[in-house]
Amino acid sequence: MHPFAQIHHSTRRHFLRQCGFGLGALALGGLTGGCNLSGEKTSVLTDPTSPLAPRPPVFPGKAKAVIYLHMAGAPSQLELFDFKPELARLDGQDCPPSLLEGKKFAFIRGTPKMLGPQASFSQHGQSGAWISNYLPHLQSAADELAFLKAVHTDQFNHAPAQLLMHTGSARLGRPSIGSWVTYGLGTENANLPGFVVLTSGGNNPDAGKSVWGSGFLPSVYQGVQCRSAGDPVLFLNNPEGISGDIRKASIEAINEANELARQETGDPETATRIAQYELAYRMQIEAPEVMNIDNEPTYIHELYGTQPGKACFANNALLARKLVEKGVRFVQLFDWGWDTHGTGADLAVDIGLVNKCRETDRAVTALLLDLKQRGLLEETLVVWGGEFGRTPMMENRNGLEMPFKGRDHHTEAFTMWMAGGGIKGGVTHGETDQVGFSAISGKVSVFDIQATILNQLGFDHEKFTFPFQGRSFRLTDVSGNVIREIVA
Repeated sequence: MHPFAQIHHSTRRHFLRQCGFGLGALALGGLTGGCNLSGEKTSVLTDPTSPLAPRPPVFPGKAKAVIYLHMAGAPSQLELFDFKPELARLDGQDCPPSLLEGKKFAFIRGTPKMLGPQASFSQHGQSGAWISNYLPHLQSAADELAFLKAVHTDQFNHAPAQLLMHTGSARLGRPSIGSWVTYGLGTENANLPGFVVLTSGGNNPDAGKSVWGSGFLPSVYQGVQCRSAGDPVLFLNNPEGISGDIRKASIEAINEANELARQETGDPETATRIAQYELAYRMQIEAPEVMNIDNEPTYIHELYGTQPGKACFANNALLARKLVEKGVRFVQLFDWGWDTHGTGADLAVDIGLVNKCRETDRAVTALLLDLKQRGLLEETLVVWGGEFGRTPMMENRNGLEMPFKGRDHHTEAFTMWMAGGGIKGGVTHGETDQVGFSAISGKVSVFDIQATILNQLGFDHEKFTFPFQGRSFRLTDVSGNVIREIVA
């Protein structure tokens, strides 16, 4: 082909692929595929060549789906779960040199003051779990939870710590855990993405959309960000004046051009592009219904504390239940605003943190209860946590105390919890020292968290790999052990 003709040919094809009368595919960015436009729900599910055809795990997993609740900014474990009476006794005293020497902090300089717990603690459930008054609703679900009190990380800044937590690397370019899960298991619903992301708090996490990206995996496995208010995906509905038949015909024409390109180039991403247009068409059937909470009964709205028509965490929690109920494999909820440095009232552990807990506590507890009463908790793994913890000393910057009570980033020990999906309820694994600075038993890493999630889904994290740049990569890289102490 003449070079100028090739340029013209490519440009024309590029135009056809990129335009589509406002198709929802323009917003989806890389999704499932492998079926025609007949609208048949089972086409992907019965086509073994589809990248998201359902596949069995390596061994029988106790969980079929994951709901991961990430509190972006890092909640203070010392105000929520890790009760330290000794820290209360030391409140206002100079921090001992032993806690500072050789340590790295994001902002602390000089000698800060110790900061006692700002919440009051009590024990709950038959397990006697310590949960603060900041989380009055979650107290009732204490026996459903497996607490990990000694999680550690090696990243003390938000973006790299979030990347490490969700991709296994503090650097960009690795697939997120949700992408790994959909790569391994496929989807159970051809009309919805296998990996859905919902955000609240007004911002995306500091690491941006990379924490739900597909990295070097085919882009068909990346997370799809949906909205809890308005259309779930922008441009999903037909534009004014465009009928369903016209839209179907336009997608068929675009995909014929894409198929020619795929045959010529062999680029697997072209197949992904074909798939995303087709999924956009199918999502018109099911996504609006699944993503609409208006028709939920009154008692469900009261249970979650939802606000129909608004973008909020409670709405997202309810949507998470609806999505896993419809066969979505991995639902990721990011709630922004949990940073508590003390530089302002909204960033104080006795004001801002209280408000964040008030926004989420009821909905998190409702999600656990709702899943359980529907028989879904046994097969749905729920994970809660941030990217790191907070220091037992008050934050200071350049040796100056903050105007409000706050804590710096802390990597050595923080608390996460899991529930459902074959995890023991009413257990606590790990313990920190008297002031909550370091782990003294049951220390687990970010990679251990990831290994345990994959284990519950039926994968050996050491053998679950993907070839890239000359070697086999895995989510946990060269680390990680399943936390057997919390596995039922």
